[in-house]
Amino acid sequence: MVDQRRRLPSVDALLRSEPGIRAGERFGRDVVRAAVREVLDEARRRSSRGRVTPDEDELMARAVHRAASATLGLTSVINATGVVLHTGLGRAPLPDEAVRAVARTARAYADLEVDRETGGRGSRGARAEFLLRALTGAEAAIVLNNNAAALVLALAALASRRPVLVSRGELIEIGGEFRLPDIMRASGARLVEVGTTNRTTLADYERVLDDRTAMILKVHPSNFRVVGFTDAPEPKRLAALAERAGIPLVYDVGSGLLRRTRDVPLEEPSVEEALRVADLVCFSGDKLLGGPQAGVIVGRADLMTRLRRHPLARALRVDKMTVAALEAVLRMHAEGRRGDLPPWRQIAATPASVRRRARALAKELDGAEVAPTETVVGGGSLPGYAVPSWALRLPVPNTERAAARLRAGNPPVFCRVDDEALLFDVRTVDPDDDERLARAIRYALAQEA
Repeated sequence: MVDQRRRLPSVDALLRSEPGIRAGERFGRDVVRAAVREVLDEARRRSSRGRVTPDEDELMARAVHRAASATLGLTSVINATGVVLHTGLGRAPLPDEAVRAVARTARAYADLEVDRETGGRGSRGARAEFLLRALTGAEAAIVLNNNAAALVLALAALASRRPVLVSRGELIEIGGEFRLPDIMRASGARLVEVGTTNRTTLADYERVLDDRTAMILKVHPSNFRVVGFTDAPEPKRLAALAERAGIPLVYDVGSGLLRRTRDVPLEEPSVEEALRVADLVCFSGDKLLGGPQAGVIVGRADLMTRLRRHPLARALRVDKMTVAALEAVLRMHAEGRRGDLPPWRQIAATPASVRRRARALAKELDGAEVAPTETVVGGGSLPGYAVPSWALRLPVPNTERAAARLRAGNPPVFCRVDDEALLFDVRTVDPDDDERLARAIRYALAQEA
């Protein structure tokens, strides 16, 4: 039997082919060569498992597609999944003010670390940190590149090689197989598990707390809910225990809800509430805050000084574009304009307005109908909380193939697959994109036919 791998062409043979030459002229020969090598390596692995060897045209087509994807870079997409803070799609879309701030900062020099009054060195996060202090009432604040980084810095600076008490019910996985115990080990802190998965009492903390304990860590389980026979001590009781022991209570609230409002479930702690009991509070910038990817720590000034002096603080800092976007978003919060932030605008849209948009779209597409559905916040925020919504339901012969065509389209469209139909939740689609969505669907269906 002939080894199928011997039938594969060489890298040079594909590069010398007419499609290879054209691709090299368009995307750059080095990029196309790297894409060809990857495609051939994948084909060899498949052939070794008995798969049919693709012909040269198919191999080159795959390589060209890979080269094109790499050179085109990130692409804006239409999110019709019904997940507001979709991690795979970049979580919170930025408001126009933040986009303009990023553009201004990106195209020119900026006073990132210069004090314009004195001409001396300044702090890159000074303005954002001022706004954070004003909005939360915290003594001090620091901005890092994500919430995991915020937690790592707090643990490394305050609890290196010392025990940190955490409830077993809060040892969460934050996505991408990143787990809290692994993050703690990477920081150098020593994890001490307390209680059980569903029940942890104050006495459980008291039994293991000793004079070597460096910190009590409370983590809000923002991407799941435990229901039924459960128990956990109130944060204020944990705070009292930490105060008696002379150690800090660090509270990771996750989602970045700055202040309590009536439209948010009571189970979701706000930063303002957490600061009433905790010494330090960590949260994300690209979830309910509505900003760019960032990790924020607010709390006691003396503890924050120790965090700033730790070597990791520089390694985990944010760049000028993140600073610009975060400042713009925080200004909107300060002006009472949270409702103008895209995630909150989507959440607050009335079911009637969403239904009207879905009906208008259905009229433009043969066989489409309007169906009730639910939108979730997602992104590790408000687990179990859903908003009534309306979706465009479109029966198609092959749902997976149609969904793939939509993802590969221009603009790319991401939707849900339900039985024998595609579901497009209109709540998470920007109203300005309704016509583009209709065109993308029509084109994908025409390709199916």
